[in-house]
Amino acid sequence: MEIKKEMKIGEVIRKYPKTVKVFIRYNLGCVSCPMAEPESIEEAAEVHGLNIDEFLMELNKVVSEK
Repeated sequence: MEIKKEMKIGEVIRKYPKTVKVFIRYNLGCVSCPMAEPESIEEAAEVHGLNIDEFLMELNKVVSEK
């Protein structure tokens, strides 16, 4: 399954725990905060001034690693 910008952070972390390292690398250290749970990947990228395409590429790269 590919991670998409509309997906919620909580959903992504539950399905793919190894993505936490990507969130932290992009200074999204509050991935375990209750406020992050319902936030979409796109919303987080906008709030933190991230390049959404680059961020999604990194998340999907980690998910595809064996």
